[in-house]
Amino acid sequence: MMRPYNFSAGPAAIPAEVLEQAAAEMLDWHGCGMGVMEMSHRGREFLSLCEQAQADLRALLAVPAHFEILFMQGGGLAENAIVPLNLSRAGAVDFVVTGSWSQKSQQEARKYASEVNVVASAEDSGFTRLPDPATWTLSRGASYLHICSNETIHGIEFHQLPDLRALGSDAPLVIDFSSHVASRPVDWSRVGLAFGGAQKNLGPAGLTLVVVREDLLGHALPACPSAFDYQIVARNRSMYNTPPTWGIYVTGLTLQWIGRQREGALGGVAALEQRNMAKAALLYDAIDTSQLYVNKVAANCRSRMNVPFFLRDETRNDAFLAGARERGLLQLKGHKSVGGMRASIYNAMPLAGVQALVDYMREFEEKHA
Repeated sequence: MMRPYNFSAGPAAIPAEVLEQAAAEMLDWHGCGMGVMEMSHRGREFLSLCEQAQADLRALLAVPAHFEILFMQGGGLAENAIVPLNLSRAGAVDFVVTGSWSQKSQQEARKYASEVNVVASAEDSGFTRLPDPATWTLSRGASYLHICSNETIHGIEFHQLPDLRALGSDAPLVIDFSSHVASRPVDWSRVGLAFGGAQKNLGPAGLTLVVVREDLLGHALPACPSAFDYQIVARNRSMYNTPPTWGIYVTGLTLQWIGRQREGALGGVAALEQRNMAKAALLYDAIDTSQLYVNKVAANCRSRMNVPFFLRDETRNDAFLAGARERGLLQLKGHKSVGGMRASIYNAMPLAGVQALVDYMREFEEKHA
C-alpha cells in the first residue's frame, strides 16, 4: 500500500528506506543482541555508529577539518540561548530578522548579550523579502551576526550566504539552517557556526546539530551550563551527557541514504539540490500560473523547502484541506501565525509527491472556478 505524502514542516517525513532499516534493527543492532535505544552511549557499539554519522555528515556537507561537529539536545529553539551563552562574550551581537525564527532568536539573545542590534529587518514587507546586505547597518566589534538561512514559517531562504568580510565586518556568521540543512551545499568560508534541529531534513526530533569553528570554542559565559558549553561537548565527543541516541542513529541512516542519492552524474547533497530545485520549480509554477493560489514571497528568495501559499478565496480552505487528506496529501495547513497553506518539500519528499499535490491543486481550482 502506498504511503501518503507527508508535507509536515517538522517533525517531517523520513525516507521510507530509513524507517524500514530502523524497524528491522529495532530489537537487535548488527547482531549485538540489543537495540540502539538500549545501548550505553559510551559503549563500543554506539560510539562506532555515532562516529560514522559524524564522518558521513562531514563528508556530505564538506565540513572543513577546523570545524567541530557536535550532537546536542534542545533543538534550534534552545540554541537561541546556547549560542549567545557561548559566543556573545557578554558583548554586542547583531541580528538580521527575516521571519518568525530569527525574531525569536534575537529576543532570546537579549537575556545573555549586553547589546542586541537588529541590523536589518524584513518585517515592513510582512517577511516577504530579504533585506539587501548592502543596506545592513553592521555594528563595530560585534561578537557575531545571526541569520536564519531558511525561515520555515514565512518561506524565505538565503540562496547565497552573506560575505561579512566584504561588508566590512570580522564578526563570525551564525546560521540557523534547521530547515534546509543537507538540501544544498554550505559555503563554510563564510560561516562561523551553523546549528539546526534534525527533525526536518535529517531524522527524528530530539537531536540538534552544531557545526562550530574551533577558534570559537572556549569563550562560554560563566553562567553557561556545562552540558551546553561547546568546548566541553567537543572535548567529550558529544558524550559529556547522555545524547539523543535514537536521533543520532536514525540521522546516521538518513545520511547514508543521502550518500546513495543520484541525479545524473551528481551524487549526495549535490543530487538532492538538483532534485529540490525541480520540486520547488514545479510547485511555484503551479501557484504562479493559477487564479486561485498565491505565494507572497519575492521570487529571488523563495524557499526550496517550505512553500507557503494562500487561496484567494479563503472560505474554501477547509474544503481544500479535506480534499487533500482524501488523496493522501497530509499536513498542508499553514502555520497558525500566518494561516493559509504550507507544503514542506524536504529531501525525503519525492518529485512524485509534489506532482500529486500540483495535480490536486489544479483539479480543485477547476472544480471551484
